[in-house]
Amino acid sequence: MFPGNDPNTVRREAVNDALLRIRQETHEQYTVPKVNFPEWVLTRLQWRGDEHILDVGAGVGTYFDSLRQHWPDITYHAVDQSPGLLRQHSARNTACLADAQALPFPDQCFDVVMANHMLYFVPDVEQAILEARRVLKPDGVLIAATNSVQSMPEFHALFRRGMLLLSTPGKIYSQPPLPTQINFALENGTRILARYFYAVMRHDLPSTLVFPSIEPIMAYLESTRSTSEPQLPETINWDDLMIVMREQVERVLDHFGELVVNKVAGVLVASNQGGFIREFVQALNA
Repeated sequence: MFPGNDPNTVRREAVNDALLRIRQETHEQYTVPKVNFPEWVLTRLQWRGDEHILDVGAGVGTYFDSLRQHWPDITYHAVDQSPGLLRQHSARNTACLADAQALPFPDQCFDVVMANHMLYFVPDVEQAILEARRVLKPDGVLIAATNSVQSMPEFHALFRRGMLLLSTPGKIYSQPPLPTQINFALENGTRILARYFYAVMRHDLPSTLVFPSIEPIMAYLESTRSTSEPQLPETINWDDLMIVMREQVERVLDHFGELVVNKVAGVLVASNQGGFIREFVQALNA
């Protein structure tokens, strides 16, 4: 049976898509100050307006509407591994199923490759970056939005406190499972990209999540279960940890009336001889 038609595969993809949507909607609804993050990311680059763009891990096309609105003459292609998300993309005719580690495009055919909030999901990050560099023109630019490893420390503290409370005598656990994966964050992502591109520029956008009630908090934490639970010690059960977490959050809300979670997202822009580095390279070679 073709994997896309297998009931178990479809069910698993639907669950993953739903959890991803919970995280996206949480950030959209509870972030203070309100920022149109895709717009902010796109303005980190100076556009001509006629670029050929590849959106890797495009999902439902979060960046597509902003691109079309501001630069209607661009040529846009998208890839993702989720059929469910791509079915919701408004540019389905130029979107296809593909792996970021093996892009189905020839060498040097795109001016811009976007890999926004997706590289930390890729098993081999460096292979995905090599593929992005391969399909970029010599003066092309890679845009990679991601989070800081220092993002959401309040959630880390709540996890740490919960694990301490559930630790057995003689076995004290305090290293929390991170709510987000960190194999490609703003910090190490800069270093990784610098191995493959001549120049990398980092842009940070600090903000906060402000929660007035408990259910959105617990829904967000539960949406991280697939990545956080495997990091727990065998003696600590996820459901027990969530019960303790709920009790902690309720105390915070009772005392302060809200839970404020600080976060830092941003974008890394990398190129060999284009974008922000173009004039420098031209002067260097003059």
